[in-house]
Amino acid sequence: MNKDLHNYIIQLGDNSLILGHRISEWCGHGPVLEQDIALTNIALDHVGQARMYYQLAATMEPGKTEDDYAYLRTVTEYKNLLLLEQENKDFGYTIARSFYYDQFHLLILRVLKSCGNKDLSEIAAQAYKEVSYHCRFSSDWVKRLGDGTEESHRRIQRALDEFFPYTAEFFAPSEADNYMAGKYGVDLSKLSSQWSVIVENIVREATLTMPTTPYPQLGGKQGRHSEKLGFILTELQYMQRTYPNSTW
Repeated sequence: MNKDLHNYIIQLGDNSLILGHRISEWCGHGPVLEQDIALTNIALDHVGQARMYYQLAATMEPGKTEDDYAYLRTVTEYKNLLLLEQENKDFGYTIARSFYYDQFHLLILRVLKSCGNKDLSEIAAQAYKEVSYHCRFSSDWVKRLGDGTEESHRRIQRALDEFFPYTAEFFAPSEADNYMAGKYGVDLSKLSSQWSVIVENIVREATLTMPTTPYPQLGGKQGRHSEKLGFILTELQYMQRTYPNSTW
């Protein structure tokens, strides 16, 4: 088994699973019915992507299934970005978190679509269509909130400011990222400037201020997480750990 490739696939799957779970917490609690449904569908997109990545990873590790990766690992075995496990707090925080990640995710998928690895490129091609919509959704809401009322402007600016330090981890390569850069051209250093231009243009259009911070938040890719991930896994893994090997 190629350990670096396997870890990279798990990394992608964990990002999708944890963000999908966080967004799913809005189901039945959205600010209006239309956005409640939209957020639920976006959460399902992420969970569906996680399944594809985990299924691919399972083919590389005999005896494993997608459920093993989702339900039977501990906190330190997860490789998701720290940003994605942060709490929703309010609608503005949910939008800010998705906005930062969606733009990064789309850039990654754009490269993976033609990376030369057939399995990954097929997943990326399918996910790219979904994430293109995610980008439009979160970007449009950043603009609506930023250029809306004084209250909405204040809330989305606060969320962007608080979450910005976590975006440094997008471009801090793990060993798996370094492998993908050398083997398949998924070079995070090249994507950083593209991401910054896209995000800054949208933030400016929303009449908001682009945050800056000297204190990057790192460690998720190496299994060093905030306490928030533990609470997510307690809920996510409850049924499987309470009733092992249960089926519908």
